[in-house]
Amino acid sequence: MAIEAKLNDIIQAAVSQRASDIYWLPTAEGYQILIQTTGSLRALAQMTTERAQQLMNHIKYRSNMAISDHRRPQLGAMTLILEKQTLNLRISAVGDFLDRESLVVRLLYEGESQALQYLIPRQRQQLSQLMHRTGLILFSGPMGAGKTSTMYDLVRQLRGQRLVMTIEDPVEIYEPQFLQLQVNSPAQMAYADLLKVGLRHHPDVFIIGEIRDAETAKIAVQAALSGHLVLSTIHARGVYGIMPRLAQLGVAPAVLEQALTAMSYQRLVPVTDGSVATIFDTVVMPHKIPQTTQMMTERWAQLIDEQLAAGRLDHATANQLKEA
Repeated sequence: MAIEAKLNDIIQAAVSQRASDIYWLPTAEGYQILIQTTGSLRALAQMTTERAQQLMNHIKYRSNMAISDHRRPQLGAMTLILEKQTLNLRISAVGDFLDRESLVVRLLYEGESQALQYLIPRQRQQLSQLMHRTGLILFSGPMGAGKTSTMYDLVRQLRGQRLVMTIEDPVEIYEPQFLQLQVNSPAQMAYADLLKVGLRHHPDVFIIGEIRDAETAKIAVQAALSGHLVLSTIHARGVYGIMPRLAQLGVAPAVLEQALTAMSYQRLVPVTDGSVATIFDTVVMPHKIPQTTQMMTERWAQLIDEQLAAGRLDHATANQLKEA
C-alpha cells in the first residue's frame, strides 16, 4: 500500500499542474521525477534508485508489462481513478546503455476537451464555423499543446448530426457518440489500414490522430477531396510549415490546394491568472502563402502583443511565443 500511495501522490501532484507526462529518469545519484506541463519540464521529486525501481515495477505490473525486463522497450496502459477523476495512462519503458531503466507515463484526461480554455474566444468561434465545411483541417504544435483536445472540442458540436469516426494511436479521449478506432500495428491496423476500412463506413467526419507517413497523407487528402471533413495533426514548426511537410510526404501542391480547408498552429500557454489556455495561428484557405522561410503569420505577433497589453500574458511568455 505504501508504494501505491506514493504513486498516487506523484500522479496527483502532476494532475494538479495539468501535466501531460511524468518521467522517471536515472541520474548519477538515483532518480529524478520530472513532469511536462505547458511545454516545459519541471522537477517534481528526487528518490533513491531502489525506491524508483519499486514504483516503476508497480506501474509495469499494473500495465501488464514484464517486470523482470529492464532494458528492452516496452509499452503498456492502465486506468487510475483519483478523487473521482478517471485517468487513462500510457506507459513507455526502456533501459539505457548502463541498464538503468527509464519510464514515462502519459496522462490522458477523460473529458479533457470540455475543460479546454481558449485565450482568445473568437478564435474558437472561427474554428467552430469550419466544422460545417468539408475538406482537410490540419493542426500543428508541440507535444502537449492540446491538439487532440481541440479537435474533439470542435467536432463535439456535430454529435447526433453527423457520423464521426476517429483513428488514433492511442485513443486519448473517450467519446461514446463517436466511432473510435485504435491503431494496432502488429495486428495490421496502422493509420492507413484503418482509414481504408473507415471510408467503407461512409462517415461524415474523420479525426485522424496524426499524419505521419505518405500513405496516411494520401488517403486523408483523398477523403477530404471526396466530401468528408477530415481533422488531423501533423508535425510542423509553424502554420506555414504545414504545407511543406505535406509536400515532403508526397502530396502534390495542386492536389493539396484543392483538399486543404484550413491549417492551424497552437500553443498551450500560462495565463497571468494562474490558468493555462490555448492560442492559435490559423490560416483559412484560400490564402496567399509567403515565399519566405517564416513559419508564422504576421497576425500571430499582433495577437500576442494584444494579450500582453491586456495583462493576460507576461513578457517572458510573450517573448517565447514570438520566437516560435
